[in-house]
Amino acid sequence: MTTTIEEDKRALREKWYAEGYFGAATLADRMAEGAQTYPDARMIFASAARPHAATLAEMYVRSAAVARGLWALGLRPGDALAVQVPNWVEGALAYQAAFQIGVIVVPIIHIYGPAEVGFILRQSKAKALIVPDRWRTIDYLERVEAVGVVDSLEHLIVIGDRRPAGAHDWQSLEDRGAAPVPFDSLHVASDDPCLLLYTSGTTAEPKGVLHSHNTLIAEVDSVTELLGRGPGAVSLAAFPAGHIGGVLNVLRMFVTGSSFVLLDQWDPVVAAAMVEEHKIKHSAGAPFFLQSLMEAARTHGNDLSSFSGFMVGAASVPASLVEEAERFGLPTYRAYGSTEHPVLTTGLPSDPLEKRATTDGRATAGNEIRILDDDGRDLPTGEEGEIVCRGPEQFLRYTNPEHEADAFLPGAWFRTGDIGRMDEEGFLTITDRKKDIIIRGGENIASKEVEDILARHPAVVESAVVGVADVRYGERVYAFILTRPGLELDLGAVQRHFVAEGVARQKTPEFIEIVDALPRGMSGKVKKFELRQQLRDRPSGP
Repeated sequence: MTTTIEEDKRALREKWYAEGYFGAATLADRMAEGAQTYPDARMIFASAARPHAATLAEMYVRSAAVARGLWALGLRPGDALAVQVPNWVEGALAYQAAFQIGVIVVPIIHIYGPAEVGFILRQSKAKALIVPDRWRTIDYLERVEAVGVVDSLEHLIVIGDRRPAGAHDWQSLEDRGAAPVPFDSLHVASDDPCLLLYTSGTTAEPKGVLHSHNTLIAEVDSVTELLGRGPGAVSLAAFPAGHIGGVLNVLRMFVTGSSFVLLDQWDPVVAAAMVEEHKIKHSAGAPFFLQSLMEAARTHGNDLSSFSGFMVGAASVPASLVEEAERFGLPTYRAYGSTEHPVLTTGLPSDPLEKRATTDGRATAGNEIRILDDDGRDLPTGEEGEIVCRGPEQFLRYTNPEHEADAFLPGAWFRTGDIGRMDEEGFLTITDRKKDIIIRGGENIASKEVEDILARHPAVVESAVVGVADVRYGERVYAFILTRPGLELDLGAVQRHFVAEGVARQKTPEFIEIVDALPRGMSGKVKKFELRQQLRDRPSGP
C-alpha cells in the first residue's frame, strides 16, 4: 500500500522514539539539567563592543528572568521571536528564554539587510524582534525602519542606548522578570517546533526550515562524544549567530555544559589568542576560518597545540587545507550537513589523514544515506549520484508548502541536492552540486535570487550566476551577463545596484563577465555546468 510523505515521517518518528534518539525531554529540560550538572562551565563572549563572561548557572538564572519578561510582553507557546543579534550574551539568553516558554526562535544573520529581514519577519509572522541599536557599520534601527510595517510584529526590543518610541530596551526585558510564569501549565512537547531558520536554496525566496526540540537534541547528542561534555571541553564558536552552526554552538554549551568562547566577528588574530589563553580543544568552521587561524598563529607565534580537533565544512574543502593543518599539528577532519540536516556525516581526528583530507566522513548515529541515479535507483558503491538522507536530526518541514513538493522521496528521504559517492568503508565524498546554490564562507546563496536582482538593472537582459572556487571562502559569486544593446555595465555599477536593493553584501557578484551568448540545451535552459567548467579550466583564475 502506498503511503504519503507525512505518514512516512510519522513512522520514522516512532522508529526514532523506539531507538532512543527521541524522547519526552525538551530543550528547556536539557538546559536545566546542563546548568545543574555543570554550573561552573564558562561562557566567554569575546566582543570588543559587548564583552561578557558568565557561568552556565548564572546564564540559566538570567534566562529565566528573560523568559518571564517575554511572557509579560504577551509571547506564548507557538509565537515566533526573531533575533538579529551577533554572538553576544543577550542573543544566547534570548534563545534559552524562548525555549523555556515554548516560543519559536527565528535567528537572522546579522548582516542581512531590509529586504531579507522584511521577508523573514513577514513570512515567520514574528511577534517580536530583538536587535542592537548599532554594531560596527550597521545601524539596525535604520534597517528596521526601512523594513516598514509588519502586521504581526508587536514588539521591538533594542540592545543599546538608542531606541525608537514604543520600543523596549533589553534591560527592561530582564527587569520585567519579577512576575511568575506558569511553566508547569505550558505543555510544551518535545515534538513541537522551536527553531525556524531561513536558508537559500534553488528558489529566489529563502526557505523557512522548522526544527523541533527532538531534532535539535538528536543533533547535539550525535556529536557529543566527539566534541566532549563538561567545562573541560572548551570550544571556540566561530560561526555567526544566525547560521545553523552558530545556533548549534549556543545549544551545545547549554545542553552539554561545555565551556565556550564565542566571537561576534571573525578576527583570526583574536581567535588565535583565545585558543592559546583558554586552551581551546575544539572548533568548527568554513575553510576560511581554519586557513586564517593558522596564518595568524604563524604570524604572531600563538600556540594552538591544545586543539584535539577542528571540524571543517560548510563549503568546498580542499584536501590540501586538511594536509596543511596536519603539518601544522592541528588535527582536522571534514564534515557535511545543511540547515535541514545539520551534521549528516563527519570524520574523526583518529581517521587516517587520507580519509580526513579527501572524504566528508561517515554518517553520524541514526542517520541513513543513499546514492541514487536520475531515475531514483540506488547506485553501486563508489558510483556518483544524488545524495538522499534521513535521520533523527532532520528538520520537520519547510514553512512554505510549495518547497515541500520536491524535497522528499517516498520513505521521507530528503533530497540534499548534492552529488557524491560512498566508499566500501562508509565514507561519503561530495563531488558536485545538483541544486543551484553558491556556498560562500559557509553561507548559502541562491543563484536565482542573484539573477533576479540583476534582472532589475536596466542594462541587463539575462544573467547566469555560478560559484567560482576560492581558497579562502570556498566559492565566490560570478555572474555571466548579457547586456542590452548600447548600454554598458561594469562591476561597480552592479555593486551599487545591489546596495540599492537592500540585500546582504555577500550576495553581490564579485566577478562579472559580459558575454554575447550563454550555453544552452535543447530546451533553452542555460548549461551552468559548462560555465563552471569554463572557470575551472582557466589557469589564471577569474
